Amino acid sequence: MNHTPPAPFTLPSPLAALTSRLPAFPGSLLLVTALNLGVARQLPRDVGEMLLNKRLRIHVRDARVTFDFTWTGGAFAPRARHAETDLCISASAHDFLLLAQRQQDPDTLFFNRRLVMEGDTELGLVVKNTLDALELPVLDLQQWTPRQVLARLSALRPGMGATPGTQP
Repeated sequence: MNHTPPAPFTLPSPLAALTSRLPAFPGSLLLVTALNLGVARQLPRDVGEMLLNKRLRIHVRDARVTFDFTWTGGAFAPRARHAETDLCISASAHDFLLLAQRQQDPDTLFFNRRLVMEGDTELGLVVKNTLDALELPVLDLQQWTPRQVLARLSALRPGMGATPGTQP
């Protein structure tokens, strides 16, 4: 069965103008939270040693936003934006989404110049190869509808929504 990825989508300029004005830290904090949940525990020791205190950046070109972070040895942590980075990975929001959903291969995006790595090329190859080798969850957008999120939250908190003084 041949699976054709959806046509590339670019954020409209008015939306990009809005997102480019957002503060970077909350986005970086969300990104490192996701990385810590999905990647940190599986990160091989030698890769962690290579990443230690490196200035890393994800740049979403069409949204005109960047997320700066580092590996502290035990977790990913957001960091203030700096002019210099050790590794910057750039793509469109659509292409990052395709990668997260495992609908597109990073090599294909790279060779089509839709995914760009700048800085320490050896570090970039290690990061790419490590991400390819890890067992990562596929981002399923259906899992993030308000109904699905509320259902998961209520499962974590037994009795949520129950009348005080009654058993659920």
